[in-house]
Amino acid sequence: MRFDGADYTPSRDDVRLTGQILRVWNVVSDGGWRTLRDIAQLTGDPEASVSAQLRHLRKPRFGGYTVEREYIVNGLYKYRLIKKEME
Repeated sequence: MRFDGADYTPSRDDVRLTGQILRVWNVVSDGGWRTLRDIAQLTGDPEASVSAQLRHLRKPRFGGYTVEREYIVNGLYKYRLIKKEME
């Protein structure tokens, strides 16, 4: 996996970010609807990190998945990952 960003340092961040994206993937890969809080509670990662990893999963280099978002109420959304046909 190839992460990047203004504050990204491979030696410091690769293991942490790789672990986060894999934990998020393991939770959302079943296609169920979940809020950021739901995913954070299941992975042990902060909600902001979960949100960032969901954005990464949309990028081609991280699989180019469709991550749907649905409004619930008062700025709260739920998310689900749509797997590709070949998986």
